[in-house]
Amino acid sequence: MKFLQTFILTTAILFFNTSHHTNLFAQNAKQTISGTIRDAATGETLIAATIFCQTSKTGSISNEYGFYSITIPNQDVEVVYSYIGYKPLKKIVAINQKEKINVDLEPANRTLSEVQITGEASVQEQIKSTQTSVSKITAKEAKILPALFGEVDIIKTLQLKPGVKNGGEGSAGLYVRGGGNDQNLIILDEATVYNASHLFGFFSTFNPDAVKDVELYTGGFPAKFGGRLSSVVDIKMNDGNRKKFSGTGGVGLIASRLTLEGPISKNEKGSFIFSGRRTYVDAITNQINKATASGENPTNIPPYYFYDLNTKINYDLGDKDKLFLSGYFGRDVFQFRQANVFNANFNWGNATGTLRWNHIINSKLFVNTSLIYSNYDYTIANKLESIDFKFELGSNIEDQSAKVDFTFLPNENHTIKFGTQGIYHHFKIGRLSFGTTADRFESGKNIYASELGFYASDDWKVSNRLKLNYGMRLSGFGDKQKFYTNIEPRLAANIELKKNVALKFSYARMVQYINLIANSGTSLPTDIWYPANANIKPQTSDQIVGGISINIGDKYLLSNEIYYKWLANQVDVKDGGQIFGKENLDGELTFGRGWGYGNEIYLEKKQGTLTGWIGYTLSWSWRQFDQGDEFQVINEGKPFHPRYDRRHDISIVAIYKVAKRLNATATWVYGTGNAFTFAAGQFIGSDIGGTGGFQFTPVTKNRNDLRQAPYHRLDLGLVWLFKPKKYWDGDLTFSVYNAYSRLNPYFIFVDVQQNPQGQITSLKPKQVSLFPIIPTFTYNFKF
Repeated sequence: MKFLQTFILTTAILFFNTSHHTNLFAQNAKQTISGTIRDAATGETLIAATIFCQTSKTGSISNEYGFYSITIPNQDVEVVYSYIGYKPLKKIVAINQKEKINVDLEPANRTLSEVQITGEASVQEQIKSTQTSVSKITAKEAKILPALFGEVDIIKTLQLKPGVKNGGEGSAGLYVRGGGNDQNLIILDEATVYNASHLFGFFSTFNPDAVKDVELYTGGFPAKFGGRLSSVVDIKMNDGNRKKFSGTGGVGLIASRLTLEGPISKNEKGSFIFSGRRTYVDAITNQINKATASGENPTNIPPYYFYDLNTKINYDLGDKDKLFLSGYFGRDVFQFRQANVFNANFNWGNATGTLRWNHIINSKLFVNTSLIYSNYDYTIANKLESIDFKFELGSNIEDQSAKVDFTFLPNENHTIKFGTQGIYHHFKIGRLSFGTTADRFESGKNIYASELGFYASDDWKVSNRLKLNYGMRLSGFGDKQKFYTNIEPRLAANIELKKNVALKFSYARMVQYINLIANSGTSLPTDIWYPANANIKPQTSDQIVGGISINIGDKYLLSNEIYYKWLANQVDVKDGGQIFGKENLDGELTFGRGWGYGNEIYLEKKQGTLTGWIGYTLSWSWRQFDQGDEFQVINEGKPFHPRYDRRHDISIVAIYKVAKRLNATATWVYGTGNAFTFAAGQFIGSDIGGTGGFQFTPVTKNRNDLRQAPYHRLDLGLVWLFKPKKYWDGDLTFSVYNAYSRLNPYFIFVDVQQNPQGQITSLKPKQVSLFPIIPTFTYNFKF
């Protein structure tokens, strides 16, 4: 009760102060201006553009829809609008400005002085922000870095940031600060993407030509985000070119892509974008199979391909209203067929749709309303044609949700955000059918659940030296039998010691109501999303972060963060548990806790001929499952490291401008080897059916008590820009993946050693490596 009284009193005081300041500013002749900031060449809105008034020393940034609002003196003053990679624009704002001020920023020519201006603004903004543990990248940055098979990958670029680990060689999964791959909330235009990978995790689902902006939060989470424990990846799609019809695309080693965009009206009130990508591995393998069909050793390589489709339409209904409709559809298809004998099909994919309405209520209040659809499913289907027998296995999760988000800017010292969201989940568990056409067995269970969230936060400039971001999220989840509610407080602080040095602190509680159930240590398409219920409590995490950010000479940003994370109600499959084809998984699971801690150092240079960053992470992560009976306890109840625990993690990224149209890039990564379990001996069973053969079972000691060899790799790239025709730009990108052909471990298996008499003598670990040196090239074009 004392806590509740304190919270109500504090809220009342803050509200009074806000109102008091608003009235005071009115008395001191203040005015508020607002508008939208766009790219002058395309009409794309610019996210997090900076607006600064020199007279009052106040600033603001544009939101995710390009809308801004700033309170300035009610007199003729100069306001500067700036954004990374664009020419700063100075405007004189007149006294009693009544009209909205929309701003178009021109892309900057790459002269040294202009790069210095935008670079300095970027570094200063990061110093002043209250947000801890956030990384931002653009598709332009990702495209210039070398990539596996030449396929630009947004998620793999995020893996180069401190605190973010991959799951192993070639993996597009994210393991953040000791959390699992399922503990990351990945959203595309506000829609949840449940499986963000292609080709069994080697590539992510996001076509870089369709992506405008990516933000990764690994700590200090804003109150508007919930539902996961470890990170939030917030991806915004391009809106489309409002000025003219244009296109971009590329032809690579295994895939090609094409993006078309343009206006949908002559008055530049709307635009569209359509982006598609497809691999042609299946076309290559089919030709190989045909070429060898008549030989002595015919091949039958299973065809595989994946594709992505992104589309978006937006239209201005008026000066204060904008409508957006965006969608994504992606699929992986793996087929294997033996004529007249066997036909197998394995496919999985996501579908999302988002309808959004932006409304400017007044110069200080902005609202966005969204209707969202998300779906993920997989299907494994086999058919024995000779006996008319079919087998099908699958799983599915489908969401329908609605959310409303408000942004209120009462004055230059407060940015208040509040809103609500409701999600209706539909899980299809244990979908299984088999048999002949006349006689079939079918099973499966539909689970329905609702998830609710309410939040409010305030970014408060207490003084020139102190900024606070405080907020609260109230979440709930349940079905007909059980409903959970949780309070998730959020707090972040920025103490500016001097102009170029700031201390940052944050605390966040996160709650996750759905779990990804997996039999293996890596994320696979066949893993099953399963909700909390009366027997399964929601997962929770509490994370504290402390750090320092330093601006060195307006060219470098140096940050150091220390974190500690507590994880409760962690879920794993118990030893011997089975999840495929089962309608109820409660009895197959075990529950425990986890914790992780570490130190992350980051040095970044965003301007000059040489740019890039260096990141180093020293971290520990733990799990402990010591509750329940002997079948639920893991590792005899003792703490152990999860597979993705990595003591040391280093990434070095360098981009060097060799000439006006030639860029060289290099990426080097190093990581402590993944933890794994290996048999210390073997149990020999009895004679199998009197055949003289013996069954053996490996006997293990401690879970994940061994380490694979360290992982390290050097990637190199060259990007040559050229302009073959007046209205046609292009570049050739040549990259070398794993330049010194390091044989990194992909997995370890048990190799049974036998003597000449066929007796088992020992078990030895054997390493399987996947990718040697791989040179690739990609042709990219734009018109």
